[in-house]
Amino acid sequence: MNTDRDIIALFNYGGGMRGLIPAHIMARIEDVTGLRMVDMVDIFSGPSTGAILNAALNVPHPDEPGRPKYRARHLVKFYEREGLNIFPYDRFREFRALIHDFNNRTMRIGQLNALFRKGHYDPRHLGKSLRDLFGDTKLSESLRSLIIPVFNIDGEQLEIVEEAGDTGNTPVHTRGNVTDRGGHAVWLKSMQPELRKRPAPDVSLFDAVVASTAAPTYFPCHHFKVKYGDGRGTREYSGIDGSIFDNPCISYHGAIRRHIPEGRKLKMIMLGTGHTLKSIKKEEWNNYGGLGVVDPVNDLPLINILFHASETALMESFGDEMRDSLFIFNKRMGANGPAAQIDDASPGQLERLKTFAEEMLEENKKQFDDVCHLLVTNRDRKEDEKKTAPKGGIFSFFGRKKGG
Repeated sequence: MNTDRDIIALFNYGGGMRGLIPAHIMARIEDVTGLRMVDMVDIFSGPSTGAILNAALNVPHPDEPGRPKYRARHLVKFYEREGLNIFPYDRFREFRALIHDFNNRTMRIGQLNALFRKGHYDPRHLGKSLRDLFGDTKLSESLRSLIIPVFNIDGEQLEIVEEAGDTGNTPVHTRGNVTDRGGHAVWLKSMQPELRKRPAPDVSLFDAVVASTAAPTYFPCHHFKVKYGDGRGTREYSGIDGSIFDNPCISYHGAIRRHIPEGRKLKMIMLGTGHTLKSIKKEEWNNYGGLGVVDPVNDLPLINILFHASETALMESFGDEMRDSLFIFNKRMGANGPAAQIDDASPGQLERLKTFAEEMLEENKKQFDDVCHLLVTNRDRKEDEKKTAPKGGIFSFFGRKKGG
């Protein structure tokens, strides 16, 4: 095996319907190279809507073992087709959530709970869409290394451990014999043999992804079981959105780096869903008050900060460590661009998300070409390792025949 070959990791951000942005970018990559993403990428990671994209790209084709069932363009169609089923237009959803919160704080009247449905979208719609997408595919059947982050809010599954080894799939994230009985991050991994440290857990792609997409206030938590084959037995998790803790910096340090063999170099591609963290003046912040900092009317300022704070703290050192091995496609969402809401599936928003992705590519032409070259080179070197690749240049990928 060629131990000089780089390892390519792809991180897709969360963001609900804004997952159309990386879907469009990957569709362009596949169109330009004539290859599938799983042909070119070694490790797929990312939470929430990113987990949908990553998992779908790794579903095996039922009639062609070793080949993917979906192209990126199929996922563009998936979001366009299923968006309004998952997020039906509902102008009273935020009002119901407010009433539910008021009810919890004051009256505790059960009838209001039933009437106002806690402000969640009906998870059956998301469940049906993802069941149709993934079927009964297991995480272990992933075509390439796949990492799905989930935050487990139920700490009863934690155990006292004597020593921390590879914590790739374990919820115990402390050292020695100290554990936290509260919520904790869980990395659900299926790694390829050359990167594997532990066997993949027995869990369906459906359960793993539904849990990773259970965004607070949008969907209820997802309760599911995971069977581990390394002596830990079966665990039950109550999972919510992996975006609670995951970002490219966390994913690299917490889930990916431990799997990179010594002497191999990691290169990471980050496909964003638009920067949404806005600047807030001190007067504005102080006027929000205790409830205003979490009010959707104010664009959930505290929640947005909590989602982005760790990435802003780590990005500088992460960039210094990765240097020219880091490729970022993202930009700020301006006033004339798509809406920041993750649940806007209107036709106008779909068109704005497509335009936003095209603008991102136009503004990063050279980097896009570099990434396409990197990905095709990686694929050709993998084929050389298997000694099945046809002889020929690897640099003329813009003229490559479509297919494969």
